[in-house]
Amino acid sequence: MALADWSYLNQGLDIATVDRGVTAGIARPPGGGNFLFAFNSLSAAQGAVALFANLPDFAPMARGGSIRGCIQRGPGGGPTGFSPFIFLCGQGTSVNDSAYLLGLSDDEPHRVVLRKGAVATGLPDADGPGVLLKSSASFSQGTWLHLRLDVIVNANGDVVLKAFHNDLALHPLGTPPDWQPVPGMADFIDDALGINSGSQPLTSGRGGFGFAVRDVTRRAYFDSLELSRQV
Repeated sequence: MALADWSYLNQGLDIATVDRGVTAGIARPPGGGNFLFAFNSLSAAQGAVALFANLPDFAPMARGGSIRGCIQRGPGGGPTGFSPFIFLCGQGTSVNDSAYLLGLSDDEPHRVVLRKGAVATGLPDADGPGVLLKSSASFSQGTWLHLRLDVIVNANGDVVLKAFHNDLALHPLGTPPDWQPVPGMADFIDDALGINSGSQPLTSGRGGFGFAVRDVTRRAYFDSLELSRQV
């Protein structure tokens, strides 16, 4: 997807607080192209910056979908105080709206986590509030992870959440990915009664990617973002 296919969610941190944009100055993931999208916090303000796909039938999507991309918690001023993520079923055009978020926890080493909640909050540590699932493996700063989140809305109103990863060392970008379930993250059913997650499931909405932060010189990188919708 091209840069013009994305719009910023409202109420996000401004560019004087978190710089963002396309750059060739950071090493790309294996098989990556000439550029990636980066975030760099310039102050210790707390909040998030996030973008959603603004294409017809995607803003919002009528049902679930699938989003995938390469994500890195980049080295910077410290190992905690930030989290990058991809998201689906964003409920509105503000970072204060809820979504399903899949990304890298605010830990060192970090884990892959799935959370349901406000985009502005991003991802906590792996055992933090709102976390539905976490990976059994952990990773150090500077590690590229190729992740995929599927949100499948069933006819009865249940929403099935599936988290996958692709081993970039064996299947770099530009070759067919080999999507495997993230170890430790079984399928999660956000049931129509709101029992498993504590709130009603999210059955439609926007998809995109973002960066939550609460300290200065925290950095996150994204590449090879793809989005499809459930039909």
